[in-house]
Amino acid sequence: MSTLPTTLAHHLLVALPSLTDPTFARTVALICQHDENGAMGVLVNQPSEYTLGDVLAQMDIQTDDRVLRDQVVLNGGPVHPERGFVIHDDASGWDSSLQVGQGVYLTTSRDILEAMARGEGPRHALVTLGCAGWTEGQLEAEIADNSWLTVPADAELLFNTPLEQRWQGAASRIGVDLFRHTDYSGHV
Repeated sequence: MSTLPTTLAHHLLVALPSLTDPTFARTVALICQHDENGAMGVLVNQPSEYTLGDVLAQMDIQTDDRVLRDQVVLNGGPVHPERGFVIHDDASGWDSSLQVGQGVYLTTSRDILEAMARGEGPRHALVTLGCAGWTEGQLEAEIADNSWLTVPADAELLFNTPLEQRWQGAASRIGVDLFRHTDYSGHV
């Protein structure tokens, strides 16, 4: 019987077909923090209705970079949907940053968005609105109920794989083809 690592930080949760909750169906979540009190992560494959230009304009941050303005902002989860989270690959001393894993950081402060608008931000960045949270033992119970696969996170998947390919792409990292997976499990 396999056991979970002591922390799932810097792992991806991949929703199995049996997870039908519309908020999490076919999602991939990067777990940013996980300890005895619960877990926090952000969904990394669900586009929102906003672009980064919309978010920057709302924050009164100007940029001439059309590619940056057109970048899709992701729906990071149902918790704090008004709050921005930036997943990136730059170890610079941004305010309010957390190292999620090797070469992956989470920043919630305005300074990173200002730097991005000036062309001085991280090489790779995903901007999300909202996050996902699990109370003590909740994530472990959902994994035991076959709602999620756990996969080690990697920058290639986060920053270079198209959104529509991340769900299957994450699962294939551990040899799982979600299109051949049933939507029920064999509990006895």
